[in-house]
Order: sequence, then structure tokens, then C-alpha cells
Amino acid sequence: MQIAIESRAISEIETDALLVPVFEGEKEERFGAGELIASGEVTGKALEITVVHRAAGTRAARVALVGAGKREKFDAPVMRKLAGAAVRHLKSKSIKRMVLAPAPEHQGVEYTSAAVEGAILGDFDPDRYKKDDDKKTVESFAVVGAAEGVERGRVLGESQNFARALVNEPANKLTPLGMAAAARQMASEAGLACEVLDQAAMEKLGMGSLLGVAQGSAEAPCLIVLRYKPAVSATASHLGLVGKGVTFDTGGISIKPADGMEKMKYDMAGAAAMMGAMRAIAQLKPAMAVTGFMPCVENMPGSRAQRPGDIVSAMNGKTIEVINTDAEGRLILADALVYARKFGCTHLVDAATLTGAIVVALGHLNVGLFANNDAMRDRVLAAAKSEGERMWAMPLEDDYKEYLKSAFADVANVGGRWGGAVTAAMFLKEFAEETPWVHLDIAGTAWLDEAKPYMAKGPTGLPVRTMVRLAMDWRD
Repeated sequence: MQIAIESRAISEIETDALLVPVFEGEKEERFGAGELIASGEVTGKALEITVVHRAAGTRAARVALVGAGKREKFDAPVMRKLAGAAVRHLKSKSIKRMVLAPAPEHQGVEYTSAAVEGAILGDFDPDRYKKDDDKKTVESFAVVGAAEGVERGRVLGESQNFARALVNEPANKLTPLGMAAAARQMASEAGLACEVLDQAAMEKLGMGSLLGVAQGSAEAPCLIVLRYKPAVSATASHLGLVGKGVTFDTGGISIKPADGMEKMKYDMAGAAAMMGAMRAIAQLKPAMAVTGFMPCVENMPGSRAQRPGDIVSAMNGKTIEVINTDAEGRLILADALVYARKFGCTHLVDAATLTGAIVVALGHLNVGLFANNDAMRDRVLAAAKSEGERMWAMPLEDDYKEYLKSAFADVANVGGRWGGAVTAAMFLKEFAEETPWVHLDIAGTAWLDEAKPYMAKGPTGLPVRTMVRLAMDWRD
């Protein structure tokens, strides 16, 4: 899909569809909207779409009146959804060329970027492996707005879709080493340094926690490291982005129920998102060093698989009693967090499809956010709010560590039935130690079980945009 800025007067725009936001409770007389509003056919409610053919006042073949909701609640995240919903609706009607014409006050950089992001995200479909000779495509999307926002939106939208495409890959197509190959190719194209630690290198470093998860699979594990260094740094801070990369999770010996297990290809969504964020960071060039760490394994119940009751040693020397082999994500993140700290990262964020407990607590609407540092927590929450990726701060009090006590090792990998998302975060805190750190549990938000008007069913690519915003806005 070609992306462009549109500078012609709205009456002169020639396109298949001119997209015009309409606000709830307000008059809009252009393009025949007045009569439709008076009759109640057009209300302006969010994401409502009404197509008018041969509308007066424009050269466009049709005008799509797109509900924008209440004007006072309209912001860049709403613009993103509006553009995505319009593209998905019109694409289903085989409309190939579109121009979005927002109100003048909504033509700044943030709004333009959000509109382009929404269009690119809305255009994405998870149908790579479907044989269909009549797949619908959008040829071009333009927006009346700020030229600077077009490039920013293109980079963010394409990087989020890069992450979504990775998550969509089935486990027989995307192994841990397949993740490494995708990282190398992306790094080469984007201008990032890429290093892949193999099993021998990780054994030498003492990453027993990560390697214990991988030992039941015939697929070799790896730790992907992507590095961005600015030409001129405005800060001594070094941000580390750590993403869980379990390319398929059977649960291991503590095997999962069969129902829904096919979705467990998404258990590398955290790693995919951090790779997508690094792709965007390489192009948008924040004035701080950022390094991504993606530990990638497959969790299988093979003859060499680790067992409940096994004890492994992490890179920092802590011993871990493995009570449940299906609590594997925290085991690979533990070594990755230690490695990131030794690598020189001064601040850390990890993203992981870590617990079902967070879905029980927050549903599919909010990411669960845990932090050992209030200032770091507030930075991430501010970035998330700007990008419309909803996050909710959860408790991480020292008393929760009692749940993780083990009679046989320094710490157990699970803490029982209660507070599962909190105890998982508490486990990770043992390895982040005093480094300012935020853990994002994206188990409920990394995947859409049903399509939204603005996004297809499947992976969401969360939290690519928040991580990029965090790096771009960083100030010491």
C-alpha cells in the first residue's frame, strides 16, 4: 500500500473514497451528510461508516462518513482506530484508493501519524497461507495532514505489522533459529547490529534457567541481541528491551490441555514486539542507546525435558526449583534480564505472554504492568497513554516473595494459586535486581480472538508503539 500526504483542496481530490470524520451530536452539511444526520442514518458514533455515492462538493467517486465519536474525546488513538476501521470496511468492498480528510485541528503530526498507522494496521490480514486468487488489496492511502507524520506513521505501522506477521507464523515454520534468521534479515535492512548466542555460548555464560526450558525440544535455542547506537547520544541511559520468545509452548511435562493449544504459537509475541520496536527505533533514531534481547526456545515434553522438581542455576548464580514446567517464560527471561544488565543496560523493560492470571485480572483490555521503580513505571505509563496502548499498574510488594519460597533452592518458579501474575513478576524481579525495570504481562492483549472493526483477528503487535515512544521521548 502506497502512503502519501494529500495537499489538494478537498473539493479537488480525485480518489475512490474520501474519508470524512463526522462527530456525534454535531452538524455536517457537506457531501449530503446533513439529510442523513437529520434522518438518523448517520449519528457520528465511533467507527460507524456510511458511504455516499456521487456526493456533491468533491471529485471523489464516493465519500465515506466515518463516525468519530464525541469531539472532546477525539485524540490520536481514536484517529488510529478510525483510519483502521475505514480501511478494513472499504477494502472489503474492493475499494483500492482512499484519502482521509480530517478537520484542520486534527491535521498535526500526531494525528497524521496515527491515521497512517491505523491504515497500515487495518490493511493487515492473517491470510498468508490461504490460497485465494481474489484477495482484496488497497493500492494507496493518503491523508490531509503533516508530511512529517506520514513517515513516522509508516515506520510505526509497518514495524507493528512486522511483529504481527512473526506471531502469525506457525511453529513448524518459525523455530527459535527461524526467529534468529528473521532478526538478522531485519537488522541488515534497518541498520542494526545483530548477534545470536547459540547453545554453546549460553552454556559458557551459565544460562541454566533458559537452557533447562529448551532441553526437551529438538529445536536449538538462541538468544538474539539487536543493538542501536545513536550517532550523538543525549543521555547516558541505555534502554534494554527484553522479549519472551517461546516459539511453541506445550507446557512441557506439565502439559497444557489440548483445547486451544494451537494458539500457543503466539507465546513469542513479546520477542516479536521487541524486534518490531527495534526495527522502528533504527529508522526513527532516538538519541539514546537501545538494545533488544530475545531469548528464543521451544517448550516440548521430549525425553530430555526438564521435570517438575528439577533445580537449575541462572546466570547470576541463583538456584531455581522448577515446580511447574509450564511456567517457562519466566525461566528464559531470568537469564535474559541478567545478561541485559551485564551488557550495560541501565533501564529495562520486558514484555511477555506470561500468565493466564493477568487475563483473569484485567481481561483482554489492559496490559498488566509491574515495576520495581516508580519513575520507570511512570515513564512507561506515559508512553503507553500517548500511544493508546492501555496498561494498568499492578502491585509488586516484597511480601509476595513469600509465595515463591522453596525448601530446596533459592526460589521456586511458581507461587501457588493466588496472585499468579504478581508472583510471576516477583520472580523476574529477583533477576532485574536493583536496575530500574518494568515487566509487561501481555498474555491478554497480544492476541485478538475476534476481529475488531479496525484490526484483524490474531496478533496485535502490542507494545511496539509504547517501546518506541519510550525511547524517543527519553530525557534524563
